[in-house]
Amino acid sequence: MTAAPTTRRPTRQRAAIAEVLAASAGFQSAQELHAQLQSSGTRVGLATVYRALQAMATDGEADVRRTDDGEAVYRACSEGHHHHLVCRVCGRTVEIDGPAVERWTAQVSAEHGFSDVDHTLELVGTCADCR
Repeated sequence: MTAAPTTRRPTRQRAAIAEVLAASAGFQSAQELHAQLQSSGTRVGLATVYRALQAMATDGEADVRRTDDGEAVYRACSEGHHHHLVCRVCGRTVEIDGPAVERWTAQVSAEHGFSDVDHTLELVGTCADCR
């Protein structure tokens, strides 16, 4: 039996975090977002930023990825399933659709008797500006 999704209470802090995240072009760490909030005069604790970002990622409102050193970084998520091209130099990220990946995932899952499969694809390279 699947549990019903949790409805989260909107808070002033989460709204402020979402606003800063939406205004950012690339992925940012919780510490970077916290510093931006503090410099703009928004009082919010670092632990609150971490919790809000984790909840936003769980709820599909933010994309999360791990840097090479294992740090979680976040950015506002667009609607719908997508994948990313990420520049390893500057961190610029481009959302991409991957119909071939979707077909391959369905095929491989079916061949092995799996269902309800979820996946994430991130292609890392060097963007044209950083070459």
